[in-house]
Order: sequence, then structure tokens, then C-alpha cells
Amino acid sequence: MTQIKIVQTDPKAGYLAHRAEIDAAIHRVLDSGYYILGKEVEAFEQEFASYIGVQHGIGVANGTDALEVALRACGVEPGDVVITVSHTAVATVAAIELVGAIPFLVDVDPVSFTMDVQDLEDAINLIHQQPSLGQLKAIIPVHLYGHPANMPAIMEIAHQYGLCVIEDCSQAHGARLHDRKVGTWGHVSTFSLYPTKNLGALGDGGIVVTNDDTLAETMKALRQYGWRQRYVSDFPGMNSRLDPMQAAILRVKLRYLDEENQRRQQLANYYHHALSSLPLKQPHSPEAVSHVYHQYVVRAEHRDAIIAFCKEQNVGLGIHYPLPVHLQAAYYQRIPLSATGLPVTEELCRNIFSLPMYPYLTQDGAQRTVETLEQWFASL
Repeated sequence: MTQIKIVQTDPKAGYLAHRAEIDAAIHRVLDSGYYILGKEVEAFEQEFASYIGVQHGIGVANGTDALEVALRACGVEPGDVVITVSHTAVATVAAIELVGAIPFLVDVDPVSFTMDVQDLEDAINLIHQQPSLGQLKAIIPVHLYGHPANMPAIMEIAHQYGLCVIEDCSQAHGARLHDRKVGTWGHVSTFSLYPTKNLGALGDGGIVVTNDDTLAETMKALRQYGWRQRYVSDFPGMNSRLDPMQAAILRVKLRYLDEENQRRQQLANYYHHALSSLPLKQPHSPEAVSHVYHQYVVRAEHRDAIIAFCKEQNVGLGIHYPLPVHLQAAYYQRIPLSATGLPVTEELCRNIFSLPMYPYLTQDGAQRTVETLEQWFASL
């Protein structure tokens, strides 16, 4: 079996390696006396925006709120239509419904697992031909598993039809397309800072980024009751503020994000080589893409049997996601879809599974996963 050296560290090292810095950051907040927003949040907003390559960052309570704030800032209102994908975390669709809008779901590309550009354009034409569906306002492409969506094509289509683009970057912190980070392509971009993300807090959190001064001002007010002046609401807003304790922790972790993404890529490279002889469909990215492997997702027949066997061997595999949004009980048969349905999405969800993937996975841990998969396939 091909041996490719990856970083040897304890799985707890993600926190322990930075513990002194994180502890100092927490004490800094406690000593400051500012426990809602304040300087730590402002500093993280500026540092993260600078990292992405945009002018503005607005910290919010979680990734779902980030999408809701972005949608409202872009003028999406009850009854409007927003196009996104069904192969995503349910939060993407839930946020659209939180603003009273109608999600319209399109299929994904079978290689990148991100929004199918042709299906997007077909959906736009269908919506325009059926005004009863509602007014189309926005597109939310999802950079799934750390792989960027086809943003040049999506932005061209959006410009042609006058639509707002909100990038859902919750699984792709630091990913690049044509040497340009995700989060810089759309009118607004959103990130979850949930603990399992490539950049994760030690609790919940989210952030919205943009280059648009007006959108930034609106989103900053929206996250706090529509206030531009304290206690005076210029328009209806919400209460969604990034906690300063989490902001201080995220400032520490942001400094290590590129290094940890490189470890994910190193681990993915190991999997690429070590699994190349097995009948698995592995992730593939074109040269223009820098994939940050929030998940390492493969496809195979007999998926459930493989997972069951690995579980018996104490090797944990996951499924992201076992049921597309449009087939879940909360949404089944009540959300509009592409005219041809979502065949690629439904096929993917029958045979995808995720291998262990986090920056501090050891060589032995990765090798054990590979050897267990080899054992299963050898038994056929």
C-alpha cells in the first residue's frame, strides 16, 4: 500500500496545541467587562474579512442566521423565490423559509456535488414562465464538502437575470477557485463557525461578508433589532450577535486555518493514493480548484454494508447527507423542484459516505481506515 507521510499528532491537539493562546483570549474577554459584541468581535470581523479578501465582516450567532441576515439584506421578502440545492445541510433551505421565501431546488453536478449550472438556468427559465411561483430574487450556491461551486458561470447567469448571489461557504473556509477565495464571488457570503467546521468556535457562531458598503450597513443593523442608533429600530431586525468569547477564540484559530487546511489536503492526498486500487469513486477537483476537504466523500455500491462492517471494526464512517432536503418529511412534496426532478442528488445520497477527516487525524488512524476498507472489498 502506498505510504504518504501525514502529520502525526494527537486527535485532541486541535484545541490543546493552542490552549495557552485560547485561555489568554478568554481571560482577555473576562477582564474587559464587555460581553456582548465589543472590540473582540470587531477585531475578528476585520481579521476574517481581510483573510477572505473582502471589506466587511458581520458576526452573527450561527450559520443559519448568517443566511437569514444575508437574504433579508438582499431584499428577499415573503413569497419571493430563492434557488438553491437539495444536497446540502438543511440549514440552507431552512434559512430561506425563515424569511418567508420559497426555496426552489436544483440538481448538482455528479463530480463536484455542487450546483449544476445548466439545471440552474433551466430553473430560472421555468420560474419566469410560471409567475405564480413567485418573483425570483436570489441564488444560494453551496460550496459543499470544501469544494467550490462553479462561481464564474453562476455569477454570469445571475448578472444576466439581475439576481443576488449569496454564497453558502459554511463548509469551505479558505477554499479557492482560480486563486480567489470562496466568499469573494457573490454579492454576500455566509460562513458557519460551528465547532466541526474548518474554522470552528468552541460553541456556535457565524459571519457574513461582503464588499458592498450598503449591504454591510444593513446587515450590521439587522443582526441587532434594526438598530443604527442604540434602542432605535430603523426597520425590523433580529437578535443574532456573535459572542465576544467565541470571537476571541476564533481570532486564535484563524491564525492556524491555512495550516490545518493543508493537513486536510495532505490527508486527502493519502486517501487518493492509498484507495486508488479499490472500486470507489473518489473526490476529483480540476486544477483551478483548491479543495479544503471539510469532508472526504467517496461513492460505492453496497454503501450500507461497508459502513456496517467498518463499524464492527471500530472505524467510524459517516453519511453527509443520507436524505436530500426535498425527501425529508418536513419538505417532502411541498417544495418546487427542477422539471426533471433531482436524479443526480437522489443517486448520490444512495451511495456516498465520508471517511474520517480532521486536521489532527494520525497516520495510524488514516491507515486503519484504508486497511479496513481493503478488508471489506477483499471479502467480495
